[in-house]
Formats: sequence, C-alpha cells, structure tokens
Amino acid sequence: MKQITTPISDKEILSLNVGDQVSISGTMFTGRDAALPQLVELIKEEKLDFDIEGSAIMHTAVSDAGIAPTTSNKEEIESTIPFLSEHGVKIHIGKGMLHDKTIRALNENNSIFVITPPVAALLTSKVLERKCVAFENEGIEAMYKLKVKDIPGIVAVSGGKSI
Repeated sequence: MKQITTPISDKEILSLNVGDQVSISGTMFTGRDAALPQLVELIKEEKLDFDIEGSAIMHTAVSDAGIAPTTSNKEEIESTIPFLSEHGVKIHIGKGMLHDKTIRALNENNSIFVITPPVAALLTSKVLERKCVAFENEGIEAMYKLKVKDIPGIVAVSGGKSI
C-alpha cells in the first residue's frame, strides 16, 4: 500500500498507477452535487479563500452518520472534475466509472481518481477533525475540510488509463 500525504506534489502523482492501493492522510475536502459547481464558480470569480493546490476532494456529504463516497459520474460532480484538476485538485475520490473526456482531462492536469469503499463506519473512523469551509447553507452537502488518517482507496484513473 502506498502512503499519500496531502498536499501531494506532481512528482508523487506521476508515481501512482492504476490499481495501486493507497492510504491517504492529511487534509481532504468534501463536496458533491450542491457544493462542487459552487466551488467552480468561486474559483472563476477569484473568491476562493482557501488553498486547493495539491489537494484531495472526496465526493461525499458530511453528517453525524459519517462520510461515504457518492457516485462521481453524476453530471453535477463529473462536470467539475476537469476544471478543479486544472486549478490544483490532484486527487478526486469517489465511486463509479468516469467518462473518457474526464479521464483525458485528469491526465492533462496530472490528477488521479481514487475509488474508496462506500463503508461509512470505516471512512468516518479515519476522520480526525472536520470544519465547514464553504456553502454552510447546503447542510450536509456543504464543503468541509477534513483532517484524515489512512483513508483507503485504489487508484482507478491515472496517466490516461482507467480500471
């Protein structure tokens, strides 16, 4: 298993291949259908007040019940992946199969897609801290900054290839 700590460098991303088992620690952001399109708009308007360079974003909501990935190929989520990758997000975490256009964009921006088991109890036990950083009005779909230790996953898209 390869240990990853965020923020992650381009060099580290280049060392990851499809099928690699990874363990992610450090800072991770959350976002899904409601938050990610709004995040794109904040970046376009140059109003983002936190750094996403070298970051990971898990496609999930955050509630007292925990976190677990949602399907990443929903239009509201997958449509944001190329833009967010271009603007510094290096690891997108979720579940499901991405379209060829998104796979190409990840490759062009030296970013990867990691799938993680949709097991809320396991993933939630890996969250050390959480803080809402944007879109609080969206409730559980607000954007959170998490401090995590050993979120498990498998690299599903890297270097223009997909599982």
